[in-house]
Amino acid sequence: MDKVAVLIPCYNESYTIKKVVEDWKKQLPKAVIYVYDNNSKDDTARIAKEAGAIVRHEYQQGKGNVIRRMFREIDAECYIMIDGDDTYPAEYGRQIVNAVEKGADMVVGDRLSSTYFEENKRPFHNFGNSLVRGTINRLFKSNIRDIMTGYRGFSYEFVKTFPVLSKGFEIETEMSIHAVDKNLLVENIIIDYRDRPEGSESKLNTYSDGMKVLLTIIRLYKNYKPMGFFGILSCLLLVISAILFIPVLFTYVETGLVPKLPTLIVSGFIAIAAIQSFFSGLILSTLCTKNRQEFEFRRCLICINRERKNTL
Repeated sequence: MDKVAVLIPCYNESYTIKKVVEDWKKQLPKAVIYVYDNNSKDDTARIAKEAGAIVRHEYQQGKGNVIRRMFREIDAECYIMIDGDDTYPAEYGRQIVNAVEKGADMVVGDRLSSTYFEENKRPFHNFGNSLVRGTINRLFKSNIRDIMTGYRGFSYEFVKTFPVLSKGFEIETEMSIHAVDKNLLVENIIIDYRDRPEGSESKLNTYSDGMKVLLTIIRLYKNYKPMGFFGILSCLLLVISAILFIPVLFTYVETGLVPKLPTLIVSGFIAIAAIQSFFSGLILSTLCTKNRQEFEFRRCLICINRERKNTL
């Protein structure tokens, strides 16, 4: 096993990758630096290799696909994930390693509490980051200060138990929610952020990627908090059913007649759907509890496996 592995997913980062690799070699000289090239059209892979990184390839497009392969192939006691665009200083690497060594499962490089809003020139990105942070912290009752940062540290147990489902940039959101749901120890470290240097282009699309992230939050809330999701849905259906039913009820009380029979029937079906939604949430919530128990068991097995690898 590597002591520290620095993981750099890359797509067309030839302009900055050499500096990123050299900075990390300077800050953590004993770390192994891996650059995973994701079908770059430029010389990213060649430049990274010349700078001293171990270069590997992932041919399925998307950051989530790259991270899935990274986590599957690399064994290390501490992992640091960093973008190849030179927006995150390597000077915080030692702090992240120390936090993981002290027991943190995931360390979050918090841009939003320092220079992000001054350095980032895309106002909708600023709004989107704040919206996602507020939404997740409220829904999952967490205190992660930067949900979508690409600067993170991980323990061996986190990496080997994290099921990567996302294919693209929504992977950071998935990581954050997984850590909160599984009651893993998350540390926030405030870092400086600098905008991309001139000549380096962002791969993010503000609107399409932002919509993917919001849909990911809804999907994960349904999967991780089914009682909350289906409970809200049940309440909404009951309200709609009541809105349709009350006028029919008043008419019946006054006249003894039900002239709007189709409305009454629709109201009844919606009420049945509300009841079904409630019990669906109840059943899925029980399954989620069972899943958390199995997760803790798998985590114990992975800890044993790590000790064996260290012994060998």
